[in-house]
Amino acid sequence: MRPLDEKETTAVFEKLFKFTGPNLKHIVERLATEGPDEAPGRYCFRLHKNRVYYASESIIRRATNISRDRLVSIGTCIGKYTNSGFFRLTIQSLDLLAAHARHKVWLKPTAELSFLYGNAVLKGGLARITDNTHAGDGVVVYSMSDVPLGFGVAARSTQDCRKADANAIVVNHQADVGEYLRNEEEL
Repeated sequence: MRPLDEKETTAVFEKLFKFTGPNLKHIVERLATEGPDEAPGRYCFRLHKNRVYYASESIIRRATNISRDRLVSIGTCIGKYTNSGFFRLTIQSLDLLAAHARHKVWLKPTAELSFLYGNAVLKGGLARITDNTHAGDGVVVYSMSDVPLGFGVAARSTQDCRKADANAIVVNHQADVGEYLRNEEEL
């Protein structure tokens, strides 16, 4: 387990900024509330076996007593580096993204199951979308009862969604909570 180098930090922050925008500052400067120390410090990012973890400094200090080959996980795994070197957010980062999301999409109950099976969101299943969402922006997908279901990339802007037909793709799927069952071995 080691701190991210400059190139890795840039890749992680660019991906997080796509979903959170200026709220990324709150993620980076957030004070830690967990850990056995009186003053646990802040949260930070660490790389371990091609996965990026978000954990408090207090827990990271304690984890240094565990050998690298025996350490399985620490904190929240927010993403991983692929074999080709690209950073990809994983479903475990959903809680962090949902708390700081800039753009949100709410689904009708009939479209929730389709999204949880890994399909894109169609205009017919869209209940609401935040204003000023542009094509290519990262969006967090919610149910109508404000439960975060996953995240993806907007395929159309808010204005284009109003004019699109019912079968047009609005959000391209990236991750959903159904992955906990589908990819149980990898997570």
